[in-house]
Amino acid sequence: MSDVDPAIFKAYDVRGVYPDELDEDVARRIGRAFARLLAESEGKPAGELRVGLGRDMRLQAEEMAAAYADGLREAGASVLDVGQVGTEQLYFAVGSRDLDGGLACTASHNPAKYTGAKLVRRGALPLSGDSGIGELRELVLADEPAPGSERGGYETGDVTEEFGRHALGFIESGAVRPMKVVLDGGNGMAGPMVGPLLDGLPLERVETYWTPDGRFPDHEPNPLLEENRRFVIDRVLSEGAELGIAWDGDADRCFFIDDTGRFVEGDFLTALLAESILAKEAGATVLYDVRASRAVRDIVERAGGTALVNRVGHAFFKGRMRETGAAFGGEVSGHYYFRDFYCADSGAIPALLVLELLSREEKRLSDLLAPLLERYFVSGEINSTVEEGEEKMAELGERYERAGAEIGWLDGVSVDFEDWHFNVRPSNTEPLLRLNLESLVSAEDMEQRRDEVLGLIRA
Repeated sequence: MSDVDPAIFKAYDVRGVYPDELDEDVARRIGRAFARLLAESEGKPAGELRVGLGRDMRLQAEEMAAAYADGLREAGASVLDVGQVGTEQLYFAVGSRDLDGGLACTASHNPAKYTGAKLVRRGALPLSGDSGIGELRELVLADEPAPGSERGGYETGDVTEEFGRHALGFIESGAVRPMKVVLDGGNGMAGPMVGPLLDGLPLERVETYWTPDGRFPDHEPNPLLEENRRFVIDRVLSEGAELGIAWDGDADRCFFIDDTGRFVEGDFLTALLAESILAKEAGATVLYDVRASRAVRDIVERAGGTALVNRVGHAFFKGRMRETGAAFGGEVSGHYYFRDFYCADSGAIPALLVLELLSREEKRLSDLLAPLLERYFVSGEINSTVEEGEEKMAELGERYERAGAEIGWLDGVSVDFEDWHFNVRPSNTEPLLRLNLESLVSAEDMEQRRDEVLGLIRA
């Protein structure tokens, strides 16, 4: 492939169809450019860089990872290859080994035909559209020859046991009680990454799609889509399990099904995890995103913590956590971040914390959720095609400010009344506006407010 499609450079990573949009040649160019970017960031010659590399289970991942390594080494960087791992294990390698950066060869939750890369600087701080991805794109498109430095070194490493000890350090393993749990690995990286962490816990495990298979023969590894989680919901009910947990392809996100078969919204899970964190660290700061239910803020403040609203996106969460010292951050999309895990997102740690929480509270997940579901009525995210998104958001802000709402512009437009609120934010890649709305009155009030705001958005 001689030309590079600029569209593969996304808001938070690099991603495209293999080999039409992203192949080994482009991967080498990305590796060379990434080394140059890290050298500038670190203020050192590329020949002094140490860069972590990991890959997921996709069919083309081994060849693509080798091409990324080749490009990094051509530019002079030395590569530590930790092999086939969950993305957070690559983050862990970068943080724990004090590497200058890292690249995870993964397309996350996308279908099998996709490949990609998630890239981080020192400390597992991610590149994003606001910081680094644009510069990487320009370097790749220019494809200037690597400087005449000596070819970088290459070594392999294994972080499995070290990662496992670190993740298990977030809970008291002996406190976890026996329970039956359905696990859906989606044929992704959850099985080999999370499975060993659960071996020492008294769980009856119903493991489904637990073996990595880059063809994804059973369902796409994206549990946010209802059709992909239908199976685990049905299995929780048929098995009489207390809990279901499903992971995305690279296993850095996990999603929960309660004992009644209900899918747990990410903001409600954030609230429960925050409560668990605050029980261990009194007065801690917790970040939540602009789309979230007020349940998060209310529970954090009631538990004596500080709740801070944040822009959507892992780069914004990880940067703000460093600035504020926040112990924990959660997004509606199922990304959960931990200060003591290099401020990175993890799909393993939330699963462990929920198991511990259910054990300590001696309750089922549906019991813990019941008070939230009785008070907070959320719409979920609703997309509308709007060509003039900025103008529409401005109209919404002006209209509801006149009606007495508090208006915020942190990420899109946020409109807050005492007993209901909403956020409308634009898509990064499409002419879409995304609405998340909540009422503290009733489900009927939420539906009425939702329809009112949708009518204005779509007018």
